[in-house]
Amino acid sequence: MATTSKLALFRASSCRSGRGPAVSQAVRGYSGPPYRNHVSGVESMTRDTDFRWFKKSFSGPEPSKSPMPERHDGSNDMSPMRVHMRTAAVKQRRPWKNFGYRHIGPRDEHVDEMLKALGPGAETMDLFISQVVPQAVMLPPEKTIVTRKFSEYGIAREYHRLQACNERMLWMNGGGYYMVHVPPVIRRNILENPGWYTSYTPYQAEISQGRLESLLNFQTMVADLTGLPVANASLLDEGTAAAEAMTMSYGNLSSARAKRADKVFLLSKEVHKTTLWVMRGRAEGFGIRLRSVDLSSPDIGDTIAELGESLVGVLAQYPDTFGGVQDFRELARMVHDQGALFSVATDLLALTILTPPGEFGADIALGNSQRFGVPLGYGGPHAAFMAVKDSLKRRLPGRLVGVSKDRTGGRALRLTLQTREQHIRREKATSNVCTSQALLANMAAMYAVYHGPAQLRDLALIGVRFARMLQSAARHFGLDVCTRTLDPGGRVISDTIAIHGSTPMLGNLHRLLVQSGISAGESFTTHELILATASRFNERSFMRITEAFKAVASKNETTNTEELCGKIWCKEYAVTEEEIFAGLPAVVRRQSRFLTHPVFNSHHSETELMRYMHHLQSKDLSLVHSMIPLGSCTMKLNAASQMDLVTLPINSDAHPNSPAGLNQGWRRLFIYMSQQLNALTGMDATSLQPNSGAQGEFAGLRIIRKYHESKDKDTIRDVCLIPVSAHGTNPASATMVGMKVVTVKCDSRTGNLDLADLQAKCVEHKDRLAAIMVTYPSTYGVFEPHIREVCDIVHVFGGLVYMDGANMNAQIGLTSPGALGADVCHLNLHKTFCIPHGGGGPGVGPICVKDILSSFLPHKLGRPRVSSATFGSASILPISWAYMSTMGDSKLLHATKVALLNANYMLARLKDHYPILYTNTMGRCAHEFIIDARPFKASSGIEAIDIAKRLQDYGFHAPTMSWPVPNTLMIEPTESENKAELDRFVDAMISIREEIAAIERGEQPREGNVLKMAPHTQADLIDGDGDGTWTRPYSREKAAYPLPFLREKKFWPTVTRVDDAFGDTNVFCTCPPVEDGTDETTQSEEGEVQGSVAVEGEAEADVPTKADELQAKMDEVEAEALAGQPSADATEASPEAQPSDDSPDEAKMDEVQDETLVGQPSADATEASPEAQPTDNSPDEAKMDEVQDETRIGQPSADATEASPEAQPTDNSPDEAKMDEVKDEAFIGQPSTDATEASPEAQPSDDSPNEDVKRP
Repeated sequence: MATTSKLALFRASSCRSGRGPAVSQAVRGYSGPPYRNHVSGVESMTRDTDFRWFKKSFSGPEPSKSPMPERHDGSNDMSPMRVHMRTAAVKQRRPWKNFGYRHIGPRDEHVDEMLKALGPGAETMDLFISQVVPQAVMLPPEKTIVTRKFSEYGIAREYHRLQACNERMLWMNGGGYYMVHVPPVIRRNILENPGWYTSYTPYQAEISQGRLESLLNFQTMVADLTGLPVANASLLDEGTAAAEAMTMSYGNLSSARAKRADKVFLLSKEVHKTTLWVMRGRAEGFGIRLRSVDLSSPDIGDTIAELGESLVGVLAQYPDTFGGVQDFRELARMVHDQGALFSVATDLLALTILTPPGEFGADIALGNSQRFGVPLGYGGPHAAFMAVKDSLKRRLPGRLVGVSKDRTGGRALRLTLQTREQHIRREKATSNVCTSQALLANMAAMYAVYHGPAQLRDLALIGVRFARMLQSAARHFGLDVCTRTLDPGGRVISDTIAIHGSTPMLGNLHRLLVQSGISAGESFTTHELILATASRFNERSFMRITEAFKAVASKNETTNTEELCGKIWCKEYAVTEEEIFAGLPAVVRRQSRFLTHPVFNSHHSETELMRYMHHLQSKDLSLVHSMIPLGSCTMKLNAASQMDLVTLPINSDAHPNSPAGLNQGWRRLFIYMSQQLNALTGMDATSLQPNSGAQGEFAGLRIIRKYHESKDKDTIRDVCLIPVSAHGTNPASATMVGMKVVTVKCDSRTGNLDLADLQAKCVEHKDRLAAIMVTYPSTYGVFEPHIREVCDIVHVFGGLVYMDGANMNAQIGLTSPGALGADVCHLNLHKTFCIPHGGGGPGVGPICVKDILSSFLPHKLGRPRVSSATFGSASILPISWAYMSTMGDSKLLHATKVALLNANYMLARLKDHYPILYTNTMGRCAHEFIIDARPFKASSGIEAIDIAKRLQDYGFHAPTMSWPVPNTLMIEPTESENKAELDRFVDAMISIREEIAAIERGEQPREGNVLKMAPHTQADLIDGDGDGTWTRPYSREKAAYPLPFLREKKFWPTVTRVDDAFGDTNVFCTCPPVEDGTDETTQSEEGEVQGSVAVEGEAEADVPTKADELQAKMDEVEAEALAGQPSADATEASPEAQPSDDSPDEAKMDEVQDETLVGQPSADATEASPEAQPTDNSPDEAKMDEVQDETRIGQPSADATEASPEAQPTDNSPDEAKMDEVKDEAFIGQPSTDATEASPEAQPSDDSPNEDVKRP
């Protein structure tokens, strides 16, 4: 009994809530089998044998009664002597208990072999590091990051101890977040499956067909439910999606309207409060003023008319945050009359029973798909969505999956229209979206596939039934249910109700509900309390809520609540789902069909869904197959012990808008993790809120701008210096906060920043200099020796230093941003800190700052947010915390050294076969290096894209392609890869070099060779020339098994090389109809006949508009220009797809697109910051405005000069034939700016567009 008593005391003293698991039963001496505590959900062990580690910890005095230590140093768990003894034992006798031994690939003997391969001067690891990292930037060896190290087993126990401090509640807060049931088949086969979560963004389409199909299902699901033809493959969260809708509305304005100083964006007072907080931060950078209004007010038409050309757009919530539903048809008409866009934030589940936004005039629909089987996770990650009219598809942020064809003519999927993304448009972009939420989008798509349309509609109607129960109970006790409804009887028609009352009454009701284990949403400023029904709502929770209603009733109540609840429950359940649906007001009741494609009507048993998910998984290459050596992506191990924490029940259910007192365990985890990141970066404060590295950039630059404004309101510091090699998100993020981008040159050999040019730019902009954005090691893969001098120069002129943390895997333990002189940095937890890439997300991009900037962090109270949830994607943060805590200081440092060693070992083996760009004076690289493929273009006709596709035949994902130098490959092996895997990849690259040499010697033709025809599928090798014959100049064996190891371990692509040009000129972004064209309909298991999905654009007007004609002409030009070569989109946009040397000039292409795109102003005028002005060679804006106003989406010109449908274009409109000539000139015979550079020494001029930039 003594042991269990100490255990109980320990549990009680560890949590302020006093509700740790198994306390009461431990005190009673329970010694039975493990059980799951109903309060905490933690599997609690109480037998003595299960707590031997506690006995060692508590062999001394009784533990103190104080809460957990402020710093995560483990001081209450083990004495220093015991820590020393245990650590020594692990090192000497049980190295396998050290997680670093599992995480780091090369064994000690392999490290010695690799060092030997590097040549003289690198005989030891320390000597090698001295050749790579400048001594001036090195940290002192005693620098500590993690003060206590855990084993893989110990970290799980520690995490349970933390989470036991959280209250387990029925979360009914609403606000866009809901408790849901995660189908175990989806959780096990996707969320917990490394075949899904370790893959990279599907830029290499041929080995990504599985998740591309799943993301296409997601897009189809969103498009069907919203009633809009084009949807993207997810965004970060609903608040971000709303901000993107606002900037899309801004970008759709004419150039004259975009320059107005009095730009106003209207949004409903009933939008989720978190959405408003995110939009506030985004609006400032574009000079847009937000105004919250009552969209149901009779005066709303006058308000919109008075704004006139000042109106940017309007955002409505449907259903609103209080559960209200309105008819927005007339509002949409009024917005369109003013030449603006109408956006609707909505709920996908509600759209199964309500009229979709596309049918009542919305131009943009957005929201959060979390309700489709993704756990709350204290705020994320969740996949947001956005759908738009077809005419807006080229401004749609995020990634877009489209249907194309492969070399053999078969159906193939790919990412389409990539020239609209930030890595191409750079400072012209109005969005910096890079990482999205692909893994969560796949879960949501599978949820829809599993349930089908009928079951989804039933789930929505059950929510309405539960809300009506609460409404009846509240009305019985005289409470004011203020949810707006169109129902004649006043019944709610959504799953949420709001109760209006005085602040004291609502506060009392909130307290009573919390005591009953129920968390409600509050809006005390407007005197409402929100109750959103959850999937776990049942009789017991209904009775507890009713008891709380009774307790706050104004009159003396003697009602028997049990009897009342029984009557209400029986009454509501007497009405079937069909009757509830039929009783909805006709004006908002959905009439159109949805999810009619067979994929949503064929996999409703677990067996079928399991096989479907496995079928898709088998098409994709991930880390379960081989290394993914993408430069600047850091595709390292995502350990099972870290991933286990994500799917624990205790990790899944916590509402991000709930009171902090209910989530003390989460708050402590954030404190511990922030302390680790502060120590690692040399900074003083951290915000975990940003959901991606791009969001981290945006947040960090906003902090810098706000800091300068606080120091001197009269001086505008808005110039941001950015190297020419920077990632596309850097200039895009700077533009988004209203900064002007000025590029800085790099030197020609090492890629280091040109200090003379930097000094000159600082002098030129000394009064307006805000910041410089740098990456360390540089984007060329070299540690710059003068980085501290760079920081000092900028500081002298009053600027601050922002350090991009994309390459942080080369810094940990050796140096830090703070030590180098940076003031702000962001980290990519999905790179350096082991959060999986998930096939394109999730990601986390926390920002770390010096003390002078800490008060401006976005999670501070009253500051605009960059994410909807205060702590962003909280549920995946334990992955990075566990990684740091299990590695410890020594192994984190060793991992950095091995990452550098792996890269230099590969460089040493490849340098005799390929030209290498950018090394330091010792011939060393950092954690990545660049292979130059440009010489092969002249000698053999082979380019980087051909090498990338051929690598798929060897079972490898290609390195980062054509970034930061066009027609090159940037290779980054991580510390998780062992020597054998490195050798396999190097052998593959050497074998490919021999294949290139055969072309150079004339043994193989320049066209039709094994590289140009790569990759090869099984069907391709069997069919040959179509009839089984084989006339190619290489053998089938050469195509399939170029190296011996492939006979034992071979990954087969499922499509041949994808036709990128066809995909971009025939944009189709939803599930296509049944391929044979005969099975036009399918019978759902519920018996309803479902038609095939409508072809994109069918919902639009039958008569082609002027916009359609212009777009068609543009697509024709693109097809002609790109015929016979990879598309500019696919070959320039991504780590795997960049332009060939003869690709079109992207700057000219941008001008043509901006002239011809439907309803879009000049890119120079409207896509840069509000201060940006058109260049001298931009089209005449007055003429452009006339054409744009003519072609704007379904509305008259801004000046209202077109009185009738017969109105024709003015004489000033651009001649389309001339426009075609411009396009032809831009596309044909105009090599790209970078492609004309004959050597790596050539750099773009300061004002030339850097068009070949893409980094993950």
